[in-house]
Amino acid sequence: MQRVLVTGATGNIGRPLVSQLLANGCRVRALSRNPESAQLPSGVDVVRGDLSSPATLDRALDGIDAVFLVWIGPLAPAAAAIERLAANAARIVFLTAPHRTPHPFFQQPNAMAAVHAGVEELIQRSGREWTFLRPHVFALNCVHWWGPQIREGNVVRWFYGDAATAPIDERDIAAVAVRALCDDGHGGKDYVITGPESLTQREQVRIVGDAIGRPLRFEELSHDAARQQLLAGVPPSIADMLLNAYAAAVGLPAWVTTTVEDVTGSPARSFRDWAAAHAEDFLTPH
Repeated sequence: MQRVLVTGATGNIGRPLVSQLLANGCRVRALSRNPESAQLPSGVDVVRGDLSSPATLDRALDGIDAVFLVWIGPLAPAAAAIERLAANAARIVFLTAPHRTPHPFFQQPNAMAAVHAGVEELIQRSGREWTFLRPHVFALNCVHWWGPQIREGNVVRWFYGDAATAPIDERDIAAVAVRALCDDGHGGKDYVITGPESLTQREQVRIVGDAIGRPLRFEELSHDAARQQLLAGVPPSIADMLLNAYAAAVGLPAWVTTTVEDVTGSPARSFRDWAAAHAEDFLTPH
């Protein structure tokens, strides 16, 4: 029985990962800064700890075979944290970014890409078995970006409607992570994970409309208007990175891989299937 520590267990990938690991017969421990509010399934050992404070990790790492690592924050504290992980776990699966994907969408200046690259290097030097997961655009982003507008009407005001992406269902990212954490043969692998089809932003909005039973209309914003909209929720550097990425993708098919099926034996879920499963999320704030 594999003993797995999940960091980021209450996040968009961590929650389905915890559920799938339990279903796979694993013993699951979750690292949380606030165990009292984690609200994870029964059977999960929720332990207080903080990756930026390596001294708090010993209890979480005791007896662990593999770690699912999510790193959010500056690079500086990562070396001590990874040293602690490597001293206890034989296998590290890191949720990183697709910054090495040779597609213009993923080659725009991005400060977090440098952090992810630095963490990858530290893991590779640790001497432990590693697997890197590089998911492309999360389908869940659509809920965060478009949900508030959809709750108010049938118009989605967004940018670069002809930019195509291949949104990935969070359950499929988790499914690949389960195999990398629990099975042999994934050491040293670099998995780029995408949804099964290239879809423009206009097409994605139409599919969401079908899922909720309303005819949504895409209204394209200018670059400057889109930037002002984004700045209400993200820092300028993130807003500029997103706009540059989508601008670079206009007129190009999205990068699509078969990684989900190759690793798990089941094809990646379509965006239409994902939208049907999340229809209520577009209508009810969370």
